[in-house]
Amino acid sequence: RVSGVFHPLIFSRPTSFSLPVSFSPTLSLSPPPLSFSADGNYLLSCGSDKSLKLWSVSRGTLLKTYSGHGYEVLDADGSYDNSQLCSCSSDKTVILWDVATGQVTRKLRGHAGKVNCVQFNEEATVILSGSIDGTVRCWDTRSRKFDPIQILDEAQDGVSSLKVSEHELLTGSVPSLNFSVHFSFILIEESSKHLFYLMSISRSVDGRVRRYDLRMGQLHVDFINSPITCVCFSADGQCTLTSSLDSTVRLLDKSTGEMLGEYTGHKMKGYKLDCCLSSKDTHVLSCSEDGHVYCWDLVEGSLMLKLPVGKAVVQSLSFHPSETRLLTAMEGRVQVWGAEPEETEEDVVVVQQEKA
Repeated sequence: RVSGVFHPLIFSRPTSFSLPVSFSPTLSLSPPPLSFSADGNYLLSCGSDKSLKLWSVSRGTLLKTYSGHGYEVLDADGSYDNSQLCSCSSDKTVILWDVATGQVTRKLRGHAGKVNCVQFNEEATVILSGSIDGTVRCWDTRSRKFDPIQILDEAQDGVSSLKVSEHELLTGSVPSLNFSVHFSFILIEESSKHLFYLMSISRSVDGRVRRYDLRMGQLHVDFINSPITCVCFSADGQCTLTSSLDSTVRLLDKSTGEMLGEYTGHKMKGYKLDCCLSSKDTHVLSCSEDGHVYCWDLVEGSLMLKLPVGKAVVQSLSFHPSETRLLTAMEGRVQVWGAEPEETEEDVVVVQQEKA
């Protein structure tokens, strides 16, 4: 729920990878789901007021509010062309929205418990939703039928998060603790038939990362030896990134499970916190319980930036798909960070003239 105003702030530039605040709306979120749109021009936020809100990133203004859920909205996603939204809620439903009109296109029911996460496939022809009931359900957005076209029920506990890339879906299970797990999903369409091939990465409190490839009928397991809070793929699809409760982020080779890098210094002991890679896979970023976002060089493993977000736990983050911009969430406050513009020769001349 957005209830505040935007506060432009400027921080000093500690490194070349600086991320000063662009604006910071205040949201009532628990936990605070937030994400960039596919093109990075818009921000989606969910709230306990049963609504989701669409914001302009460049202007920092609220564009539209979408209301229709019976309880708090837990997650939302936008289609690649920004024409549709999907959202999920504690009311056990998934809703497909028309962005322009704000109207409900369809309300999908079938989950036995609250729906924690939702996302479109790349073409926005399928919505995938994960629930506390332990299933991921796949919904055809073009079908007249309201039943899921496939149910993935491999999870032993509630599904807490999912993420879809071009060919893959990341999702996972959560027991009584607030952890997240992830898989990968491949969707291939043939005329009106949907063929689903699942290559999945899952995480559980046993400290193992599981990757399922149903095309080959294989299961690959990597042992991390610590409960894993977040898993994601690199942009090139060759690596997986995991964060765990031993305050370590690890980069693994997806095919062999070889450890390629470890990133430490942040604090992650008792919260489900996010990690991610920058849009070009050059940096690793992680939330932290000490109020900072940590940013490491992917290859060297050295800490490049310790970004001061606030005094509480940084709960969520999302990196812009193509630019050096970052979303962070802390106690319901969402901030958009962007790289400082480089100083040009003309700027230097102007400053020198002003001093003269």
